[in-house]
Amino acid sequence: MKSALKNIIGNKRIIIGIFLVFVAISTIQAITSEGSTNHYNGVPHTQYNNYVIFKESFHHLKNNQDLYIYHPKDHFDLYKYTPTFAAFFGIFSIFPDWVGLSLWGAFNVLVLLFAIYYLPKLTLYEKGLIMVFIAFELITSIQNQQSNALIVGLLILAFGLLEKKKLWLAAMCIVFSVFIKPFGIVGLALFLFYPKKWKAALYVLFWTFIFLIAPLLWIDFEQYSALADSYLRMLAADHSNSYGYSVMGIINSWFSVDINKNLIVGLGVLLFLLPLYRISQYKSLQFRLLGLTSILIWIVIFNHKAESPTFIIAMAGASIWFILSQKNSINIALFILAIILTSLSPTDLFPATIREEFVKPYALKALPCMLIWFKIIYDMIVFNENSQEKNKLSKNIEQPLNTN
Repeated sequence: MKSALKNIIGNKRIIIGIFLVFVAISTIQAITSEGSTNHYNGVPHTQYNNYVIFKESFHHLKNNQDLYIYHPKDHFDLYKYTPTFAAFFGIFSIFPDWVGLSLWGAFNVLVLLFAIYYLPKLTLYEKGLIMVFIAFELITSIQNQQSNALIVGLLILAFGLLEKKKLWLAAMCIVFSVFIKPFGIVGLALFLFYPKKWKAALYVLFWTFIFLIAPLLWIDFEQYSALADSYLRMLAADHSNSYGYSVMGIINSWFSVDINKNLIVGLGVLLFLLPLYRISQYKSLQFRLLGLTSILIWIVIFNHKAESPTFIIAMAGASIWFILSQKNSINIALFILAIILTSLSPTDLFPATIREEFVKPYALKALPCMLIWFKIIYDMIVFNENSQEKNKLSKNIEQPLNTN
């Protein structure tokens, strides 16, 4: 039984097939489920409202409408992405909803799957385990038609491309993630681990220019300027609305303190940068992978708007870290806590009373990822590629890299 399960997890085709079935089931469920009514204005909306928001953003863009105001006749809630993402979603908007929704879900899943299987030096079994570990979070993201699986896929894929010295494509992936949600900009820190930084900077500038001008295919510069102003006003207003499932949310809910979010983020940046002084360790693949996991978790736990579907990003980082780590009692306990509180707490497998009275009010979904992130920072600070006690992922994990 154990051997059969291991063979299934280690079979790439089976894992891909399983997650594509999840996409199909989620699409059927969303399309066939009865929608609900917006209690603000009584307008009915579909069960797949997030997809409708994305789809309609393209139509609003080409019709010269403000993307960042309510459009209650079309959907509930605000569009909070860039004009570039609205332009990109024109690809899906040409299809009927059941087709577009299927393609959107499949695109998210396939990018993430390709990214995981593109990671260097891990075995197929280890990559399959990562997908198993993040399954609940991925399903949550798919069911909510969110872009988070795409974002984490792009960032992990950028890492794999950098390992293959494909700076051009890596820069494209990271910049695209930024033009979906601004927090993808943290992914630029990956370039610190690799040579040819000036070349990478030029590629980033190139792709930034390309993605920046993309909406001009449908609107003129004057309308684009108006959209940019509206987008920045929306972000400014959005900044003060909540603390989310984040470090800020934990501090606020646990200690009833109104904290300065920017101060906490600043401290988070300092802690994030702390292990990066160890330039001599950059040649170690394992150290670089730890850097990737730090980035993926940081993006979420220091995001004041982090919601449950956002944690596919953090759990991907936590899962890669666990594969890398020594399986000692501390690391195992931290990861089990992440599976229980982060992944399972929003599901029906978790006691509803505990979820409603403790997990949600005290932002406990973020706690295990926060603890794991602190452990990653510690692991990077004490990491020594020549140590016999270092964590090992496989016999061939270490891959020299020139960092000049």
